[in-house]
Amino acid sequence: MKDIKYTPEELELVEYMETNPKSVPNVKDEIKKITNIFKANRESRKQVNFRLLESDLDRLKSRALVDGIPYQTLLSSIVHKFLNGTLRNKS
Repeated sequence: MKDIKYTPEELELVEYMETNPKSVPNVKDEIKKITNIFKANRESRKQVNFRLLESDLDRLKSRALVDGIPYQTLLSSIVHKFLNGTLRNKS
């Protein structure tokens, strides 16, 4: 099973739900409403194609293997961190 990474807001919601359980009228309708909100706000992924140097791809695959994740996931993570300004060099 995948390890799920929660945002701070999601963690707050999970903690609240675990510590403050209350009955909700029309619970099935509420679940459906919340599910639809999550589906509407979930970011979809797009497939992209681009060329890399073969040596870079080999190094990317090796690093992913060490980290125990698919190389596409590692590449996606690198791009995401770069665009959010959180990519840091391990020196």
